[in-house]
Amino acid sequence: MSPSTAPQEGADPEGQADRAAVTQAGSDAVGETAQPSPVPKGRSGSRRLTLWEKLFAAVHRNWPIRSASLNFALLYGVVFFTSATVFLSFTWWNATRLLEHHVQTSIQTEAHDMMRRWMYGGPQVVSDSIEHRLDQNVDEDALYLLVTPEGQKLAGNLPGWPPGVTSTHRFYETTVRRYSFVTQALLHAYNLPDGYRLIVGHDVRGRHVLQQIMTETLVWCAIMIAFLALCGALVMRILFQHVVRSIARTTSAVAQGDLSHRIPLNGSETDLVATTVNAMLDRLKRLMDGVRQVSNAIAHDLRTPVARARTRLEDAALHARTETDLRNAITQALTDLDHITGIFEALLRIAQIEAGARRAAFAPLNVTPNLYGIAELYEASMEERGLKLKLDLQETPEIIGDNRMLQQAVANLLDNAVKFAPPGSTITLSARPLRVMEDSVPTGVEISVSDEGPGMSAADMARAHERFFRAENARSTPGSGLGLSLVQAVAALHRGQLSLSDTHPSGPFAPHDGTVDQDTAHGNSPASDENPLRSRGLRATLQLPLGNPRDILPKEG
Repeated sequence: MSPSTAPQEGADPEGQADRAAVTQAGSDAVGETAQPSPVPKGRSGSRRLTLWEKLFAAVHRNWPIRSASLNFALLYGVVFFTSATVFLSFTWWNATRLLEHHVQTSIQTEAHDMMRRWMYGGPQVVSDSIEHRLDQNVDEDALYLLVTPEGQKLAGNLPGWPPGVTSTHRFYETTVRRYSFVTQALLHAYNLPDGYRLIVGHDVRGRHVLQQIMTETLVWCAIMIAFLALCGALVMRILFQHVVRSIARTTSAVAQGDLSHRIPLNGSETDLVATTVNAMLDRLKRLMDGVRQVSNAIAHDLRTPVARARTRLEDAALHARTETDLRNAITQALTDLDHITGIFEALLRIAQIEAGARRAAFAPLNVTPNLYGIAELYEASMEERGLKLKLDLQETPEIIGDNRMLQQAVANLLDNAVKFAPPGSTITLSARPLRVMEDSVPTGVEISVSDEGPGMSAADMARAHERFFRAENARSTPGSGLGLSLVQAVAALHRGQLSLSDTHPSGPFAPHDGTVDQDTAHGNSPASDENPLRSRGLRATLQLPLGNPRDILPKEG
């Protein structure tokens, strides 16, 4: 059985006669043009731009640098420098704040100690404590001043009450004179009993020196960070250009006709783009190989009927003696031309299905009632050939799909079986729910057509879906080798798969199962006397998922 293409063919004029209703339905279905879904109102794309979007658009429009790699490198450098600057600024601010807090805490601690001493001994004890502290202050950064209610100095190392210190509720950072020099000091005033007043402070000249050192250090750090950011930006640009050049080399080779080039993988994040592009090129190569194979097959398969039609017409023109002879020659030539037309119509249907045009006709459907209808159409023609049709149709769940296309696919499978089944044999049409486990919820539907014909070799099963493929033993049967190609296209349209296997395994060979999915190409051919150990019969199985309700396109008003 040349399920290769002869059995597969859905464009065989001779095989369509008894099943005009089914094939016409499939032809009408493919002939329909999918209408684009209407664009919902209010989504015309006239959305108002936000202020940030307008600003970004203006900057992008006026930005002088157009190199993507350079822009990416600059962006990296700016982000790196900004983040480092913010971090160093925070470090500087936190360090100076910590120093100032330490000084303020020290001043408040000493002031509280002075007040406690005042409670025990009055002005004299506080004066003695100030003198003692000044003697012990090696760094000479402590500042004290105790004055009477009249403003006279009792103790301390400040020459007098600073004019700017007027409140006792805050710290003052001011300039004070110490001995023969002027310095910055942080002071705090306190009121004591009986009108006495006290100033406790700290010379912060060292803190300012430390702040200056930290500032210079941070400036140099910022310069080094800017240099590192620039180096990092250049490295990022080089890496970016390397990736782009790799993609450019591959696409340039493809543009020149070399479809064997692929983008090398390097283990980085760019592998995602490389993998996607490589998969696209693999798919493109398969399609181009398919186009070349189809072109060769068309030239080979159409040459015979065209030459035959021309020969008949030429012979009639030269030798026809009666009007009847001339009409017979024209009729035979028209038959050959109808066969050619059928081939092109089948190719057009397959192309429309593979392009997804038929998704516009997707709707919920139950395949079991449809299979009963198809079986009723085929029973009469099978009886004429001495064949029996056995039905094993279980209740199946509802799926989302194109009813007419599925009818056409099942009709092609039955055509295939009828052509190669020997008289007196049985053809079985079955359907059952598809489950992952026996008691699980159905995930799809499985439709199969089994016959008791000569079967197919493993190599031919692997090529069954290829357009125009016909095994040598099927060359003498009517057909063009497009039937199973159309079934495969319908399976791919429904995100399913078509698989071929032996019906009755026999001999030393184990059952062979050749799976044909929408991305794996291969095909069929019947077994012969040269391979007596091959199993008999062929089972073609069509597995269809339940589908997604979102595949149903809204109908226009």
